[in-house]
Amino acid sequence: MSTAKHAPRFAIVLLAALAAAACSQSQVESTEKSAGDPGHASGEHGSSSSAGLPAGRIEAGDQLAHAKGKATGQSCVDCHGPDGNAPIDATYPKLGGQYGDYLAHALQAYRSGDRQHALMSPQAANLSDQDIADLAAYFGSRASQLRDLKNAH
Repeated sequence: MSTAKHAPRFAIVLLAALAAAACSQSQVESTEKSAGDPGHASGEHGSSSSAGLPAGRIEAGDQLAHAKGKATGQSCVDCHGPDGNAPIDATYPKLGGQYGDYLAHALQAYRSGDRQHALMSPQAANLSDQDIADLAAYFGSRASQLRDLKNAH
């Protein structure tokens, strides 16, 4: 088949991709709106959190992050570091400065079993919605050591 015959198909696929991106863009939270409250969404989704959680409390999250979990005997900071930026294993994520809603959704997924990890699933199993919101607020408020791969060399 010649290139000219593929052009209409390519145009349709391109237009569909652009339309999908435009639709999803309205649901993406802007940095300017969320920067004032790193633990939660800006309210663009109709709640204080896109995860449907109550407002997180940074101080309570700090206490939870340092408390030993009953399931594993480990605390969040044992594996992820004091501010979530010094994981004990290179495969463990840095949590400090991460979007609070991302952290909340991840913890909810571990708690529900939709996301599986040998340590995280049992750690999250007994967390309440408020606990998840508090942990997300705490780690979201920490200084970030995350880097943007877009400009990485």
